[in-house]
Amino acid sequence: MRYAETGVNLEIDLSRGSIEKDQTDPELTKLYLGGQGTAVKILWDRVGPEVEPFSPDNLLIFSSGLLDGSAVSGANRTSVNSISPATHLMSHSLMGSYFGPEMKFAGYDKIIIRGKSPHLVYLWINNDKVEIRDARHLAGKGTRETGDLIRAELGQDKAQVAAIGPAGENRVFTASITHSDASAARGGAGAIMGDKRLKAIAIRGTKDIYFAKPAELFAFCMAARKEIMSRHEETEEVAREKGRSAVYQEMAKHRQQLGDWMATDEDDSFHHDNFAWGNARTRRKNYWNKELEERWRRLKFDNLSRQTGCFNCPKICHNVICIPGGQRFSYKCYAKDTFHMASFQELDFSYEMLPIAEEYGVDAYSTPQIIAFALELLEAGILTDKDFPGMPSDIRGRFHYLLDIIVRREGIGDILANGVYAAARQIGKGAENFDHNTTKKFEQIPIKLGKLNPAFFLMIATGEKMGITQIEGSFPQNPLPTAEEREAFVKEWVAPPDEKFKQYFLQWEKRDQITNQMACEIAEWNEMMHYLDDALGLCAFLSSFRGQFGGKVAYTIHNEPEIISMAAGINLDEKGLWEIGQRNRNLVRALNVRRGMRRKDERPPEDHWAVRNEESEQKLLSDYYAYRGWNEEGIPKAETLNKLGLDYVRKDFEDRGIL
Repeated sequence: MRYAETGVNLEIDLSRGSIEKDQTDPELTKLYLGGQGTAVKILWDRVGPEVEPFSPDNLLIFSSGLLDGSAVSGANRTSVNSISPATHLMSHSLMGSYFGPEMKFAGYDKIIIRGKSPHLVYLWINNDKVEIRDARHLAGKGTRETGDLIRAELGQDKAQVAAIGPAGENRVFTASITHSDASAARGGAGAIMGDKRLKAIAIRGTKDIYFAKPAELFAFCMAARKEIMSRHEETEEVAREKGRSAVYQEMAKHRQQLGDWMATDEDDSFHHDNFAWGNARTRRKNYWNKELEERWRRLKFDNLSRQTGCFNCPKICHNVICIPGGQRFSYKCYAKDTFHMASFQELDFSYEMLPIAEEYGVDAYSTPQIIAFALELLEAGILTDKDFPGMPSDIRGRFHYLLDIIVRREGIGDILANGVYAAARQIGKGAENFDHNTTKKFEQIPIKLGKLNPAFFLMIATGEKMGITQIEGSFPQNPLPTAEEREAFVKEWVAPPDEKFKQYFLQWEKRDQITNQMACEIAEWNEMMHYLDDALGLCAFLSSFRGQFGGKVAYTIHNEPEIISMAAGINLDEKGLWEIGQRNRNLVRALNVRRGMRRKDERPPEDHWAVRNEESEQKLLSDYYAYRGWNEEGIPKAETLNKLGLDYVRKDFEDRGIL
């Protein structure tokens, strides 16, 4: 009997119209766990480096995490993987809510899509019954509208639907896949889905999932759930009363309770004072003030329909907004800020743009940057008014206009729909100089800082997950100013896999002053926890993104082996689990190396930090490569691959002359 997983992948070939149910090898679960871990192995085996993103041979893989559908709170992530149209490397995207667990309840660990349909279709999965249904009547419909129409058509109001909008149908490189109050938005997964002419996947599952030690797992999860809902005794107010520094108070505020604090905290000074506005260029220090906070708080709560969470999670991290006369939409995290910061407006403009962007099905991180990039080119004279016929003169009207032509690929929008990196090179005439916030050909989080944080340099340079938020989070971003505060922080810090990380934090006094060895180990730890979350289906706000604030963390390298044992019957210790994380990480790198990624591609945006030193940065990068067991081009060495059981990768590299 298979525990925690179904042991079945659903294989859909849209070219042939075939549906197959593939029994999977349990040994692969022991090696890679599930979720993105096993998805990357499938991409390695079946999508060669010669396969283009929009080829019928490219795969689009929806994966439930190994713990999805269990009693483990926050285990609900769906990973969506393919080859990205923007980067031609592996695309990494995650979504929460209910899709992954529902997939398990229907009897499937993965849905693997290949081929291309001759016309628009959607999948209807009702336990063992799987159909490819005509979706031509859904052409041009928005993401939420599509879900509503499909549920009504099927007479299944509890069906979980993941859909693309017009952006996906038109293969816009920033097209997303929307499900409930979540979306798989990074990397252009929606464009791949649209290229395959797959409008949506609807699932209804009512089957049981079996677990190795159900009683023990349930007892553990009930205790963990209480811990997740409890508040840390040292709140921001207590820290302030103790005379702690502003940095310490900020950490105390974020560790008061688990989950995405940004959904409930109305103080958004961090993003507005530190992230860049416009085309990721302008930092507006001290922009935030209490009057603004109160005004925006009223705007939110006057229009808040409800706050929602994901499957089997007690936290409420999604704000669902409905402006009178407008469309319902939801947001979490930094997504609420991207449109108004790119346009130098206020929150009401984001509330105006987000429901439209959500229905169109576009990434709310990258798309506003692309629009701001286009307007900078117009201001610089590289593009002219002739490129924007009929565009309004006001900034809000311009954002609406540009979003429309990008989604519809009309005129200059057809070029802009390919993202900043590609568009800059297609336009030419110096437009490349305005592409200053991409790494590996993809838009990054628009944060511009002063002095370089060495660990963050490594994570941004070598990361392969479409954004720093899917790499950072275990180790704090900034040091605390006094030894007393650092000692108080590490006293209750449960996340570190080794006591040496507490010593590193105790020694850390200035952001840019940390040894290369420390930076290498910190970067690795940050990344490893995310790779394990991606395989297990865990929410990062309860795990990999949470350790940076200190105090309690729901899931760490210390308790995850026990959880895996109770759920899946796989006996691991911390060392064994860490090795799986290393295996998964190196396989992702191998996949991208085979597709041409090399050291030259591993550069953060040039103006990400004001103070740069090329020589020391390249020395740091070389030290990190050596630490990870990679050569000077960032390619995993033969001995590294053999040690991790990736000898098949080593042989492929040798046959191709890569090693």
